[in-house]
Amino acid sequence: MEHEVFVPVPAERLREVLDDPARVARVVPGLQQDAGAEPVAGRLKIRVGSHSVTYRGAVRVSRRDDDAYGVEGEAEESRGSGSVKLSLRIALRAAEDGCTVVYDGTASADGRIKELPADAVESAVTRLLNRFAEQLAAAATGAGDEAPTPPPPPSAPSGQGTDAEAEEKAPADPGLTEEPPAAPERPSVFGADVPPSSLGPEDEEDEEDIAEAAHARRTMIGRSAEEVDHAPPRGRYAPVPAPQTVTHAAPLRWAAPAAALAVASAIVAVRALRRRR
Repeated sequence: MEHEVFVPVPAERLREVLDDPARVARVVPGLQQDAGAEPVAGRLKIRVGSHSVTYRGAVRVSRRDDDAYGVEGEAEESRGSGSVKLSLRIALRAAEDGCTVVYDGTASADGRIKELPADAVESAVTRLLNRFAEQLAAAATGAGDEAPTPPPPPSAPSGQGTDAEAEEKAPADPGLTEEPPAAPERPSVFGADVPPSSLGPEDEEDEEDIAEAAHARRTMIGRSAEEVDHAPPRGRYAPVPAPQTVTHAAPLRWAAPAAALAVASAIVAVRALRRRR
């Protein structure tokens, strides 16, 4: 892997940033630092074509005898078993009105990044190196120090968060990811003016039925599906109760007197027979 980027900043100013690991961490595009970890350690989300891969790892930057800088890094996928190893050499070559940042090194990776097209991966790496050189020059001139660096996200206690949840909450870098265009706001139907009714006096009954149906629909808004399914309809849509069968109590009202009369007649007949004997 070889790549060159020209920046309008002297090489000595760039070396001042590369010699400070804390300043190097601030110029890595999209790096989300972990609290209490090494200066150049955390999560980095990279977009490759229409896919995005998030890595968690650390990078070590050291100055060599030839005034070049060695970069050694290892990272693993936050969602997967893939990993990547990086061995990079950064040299600063003097040029007119600035210097040229020369990248030379190798990288090996497996997992999701290996399944993506090679040209898309190369384009993503080139974009990352260009952004790093631009932010390195901005930090060397003091332009990157005007905006305060956001503090690293606090580490979640055990049992209250995972790396996947932290990845979803971490903001994406605008230079590495593509943000979808904002959807236009749609006007609410509840705020629209209701036009006056064009019904005549002869349609008053139909208008009342429509109003009852609209009221029934409004009362269902905000209810759960179970409440709506079991809620009885109102107005003209209410169920008609079944007719109740009424049993007349007239035969029962004359049964008791008839039984008493039969018993009295039997007693009188028995006494009359005894007298005759």
